[in-house]
Amino acid sequence: MIRLPRWLGLAALCLVAQPALAQTFPERPVRLVVPYTAGGATDVGARVLAEALGQVLPQPVLVENRVGGAGMVAAEYVARATPDGHTILFNNTSHAVLRAVVPNAPIDPIRQLSAVSIISEMPMVMLVSKDFPAQDGRGFINAVRAAPGRFDYGSTGGGGTLGMAALLFLRTTGLAMNEIPYRGGAPATLDVAAGRIALVFDIALTGLQTYKGGQARAFAVSGPERSPAAPEVPTWREIGVDAEMVVWQAIFVPVSTPAPIKAALHAAVQRVQQGEALRRKWMELGVDRVLAVPPEESDRYVLRDVERWEGLMASR
Repeated sequence: MIRLPRWLGLAALCLVAQPALAQTFPERPVRLVVPYTAGGATDVGARVLAEALGQVLPQPVLVENRVGGAGMVAAEYVARATPDGHTILFNNTSHAVLRAVVPNAPIDPIRQLSAVSIISEMPMVMLVSKDFPAQDGRGFINAVRAAPGRFDYGSTGGGGTLGMAALLFLRTTGLAMNEIPYRGGAPATLDVAAGRIALVFDIALTGLQTYKGGQARAFAVSGPERSPAAPEVPTWREIGVDAEMVVWQAIFVPVSTPAPIKAALHAAVQRVQQGEALRRKWMELGVDRVLAVPPEESDRYVLRDVERWEGLMASR
């Protein structure tokens, strides 16, 4: 009788057990954890995805806001959760700078969280208050350059997409503006609509709605091309800003989550993202690309952005 090594027998059992594990997933409601306040772009995106996933999974998907630490509070909560796919982080490009903006962090969000899928790409929208003394993006740049330090912009800090876009914009143009901190994109957008600040960069998901609702003017989008949802709004490069920024949204799980669970989650994302009604809804909200990138490719995608943004933050 041939005796197999004990470890080989255990490995075979695991291979048999993992597909069964994926077939029973999820066994209870899934929590989609958002690092920012309700009403902001990240929260809106999470709720759109949660509603869609809840229609194809046997359990509901519930959005849970855990705000603080530039997103580290939510990242740590998910990283320390049981790695069974029932606790998921929903974040965006700001995830790429967490290590750079949170010194002595309790976890390494890049090493301890694994991307299940990149679900979308979209630009940031340059929202300007209606009473600002300029009529377009080039006029805005000229007005701010003529009065350095006079005008304010809204930011959620270096770790949020509002702050990241502002950093790239101001560094590229050489403009000097005053940073006004906010706990989320929603209150910053309210203040630009009220004229209390001159500028805020908001993710297209909510920024274009603010613009289309007449609450603020959209002077530019940060992507390489004009947004199909607002083709009349020029790009950064068209107004003389030699840079671009694409914001992605993605879901993450603890790195030790079994591959079959990641595959099951990705399959659910892929299924809903292929639905025509959801794709149309994303596009109407300002998403340029509706995606369902597989887990390993999503991890590589995130790592490339980590290298880019950590390098930019380090050179401040």
